[in-house]
Amino acid sequence: MRHTDGVGSALTTIGLPVALGIIMFGLGLSLTLGDFGRVAKHPKAVLVALACQLVVLPAICLGLVVLFQLPPVLAVGMMLLAASPGGTTANLYSHLFRGDVALNITLTAVNSVIAVFTLPLITNLAIAIFMPDGGQLGLQWSKSLEVFAIVLVPVILGMLVRRWKPGFADRMDKPVRIASMVILAVVIAGAVASNWAILREHVGSLALITVLFCLLSLTIGYFVPRLFRVERRQAVASSFEIGIHNATLSIVIAQTVLGSVELSLPAAVYGVLMFVVAFGFGFLIRGRGGDRTDRPAQSPPEQVRESIA
Repeated sequence: MRHTDGVGSALTTIGLPVALGIIMFGLGLSLTLGDFGRVAKHPKAVLVALACQLVVLPAICLGLVVLFQLPPVLAVGMMLLAASPGGTTANLYSHLFRGDVALNITLTAVNSVIAVFTLPLITNLAIAIFMPDGGQLGLQWSKSLEVFAIVLVPVILGMLVRRWKPGFADRMDKPVRIASMVILAVVIAGAVASNWAILREHVGSLALITVLFCLLSLTIGYFVPRLFRVERRQAVASSFEIGIHNATLSIVIAQTVLGSVELSLPAAVYGVLMFVVAFGFGFLIRGRGGDRTDRPAQSPPEQVRESIA
């Protein structure tokens, strides 16, 4: 087995979480407790998104793995990726493309807890099917706590700043969005550079299936909630939450818990390509913004806030 270089390891374990922590602070500047209250009043969006994430996507991934006839170790790696909760990057994409970020954070928090149980279950089933002698994966409480820390702590700090200094938070909204785009571009470039050898070696066997899986995840995450009459902003949030898996978590589990670099390859390839796929998909659904006929009526304060956004 082969290990990634020091730069790639640093990007995965240090650079990406730090960058996303800064971005999450920026997201917190745009949130209030009222945003989460509105999510609680519309639980349908949460339930539909979780059903897609926990049931539909693993089934689709299994079908893709069988269709593409991946080698056993890569098949398990794909299922590990499918079982991973939404990544913190989903919050950034939702923020950039006018999704309901409060819903993203709620889904990430809830799904991270549920994934403590479902991730080992799905991964162990994949191991039993494709690699009967591949060992077992235990519950990962520490990894879930790590996701919580990256998502919640910076957001809470940002929300506190907004509460104490609302004028400052409003003035910082546009600069933070621009800075977030720059940070995202740097992360993409760094991920491509540090994983270039892996991408070049495995692009033939993994690029198509990971791109297709990402596209299907994003599409399901957007259109299934819309079929259930979930409002557009929440459907955008659901799309990115379901379509952007926590590739970093998958890589860490594959390499440190299961001790296999090969198992981490699908997540490594996906973790680079999904940035571009999700970015393009965001612009695609952004063009559907005029579809507002089925959105629930808003109170005047909500209308004012959205018109400002």
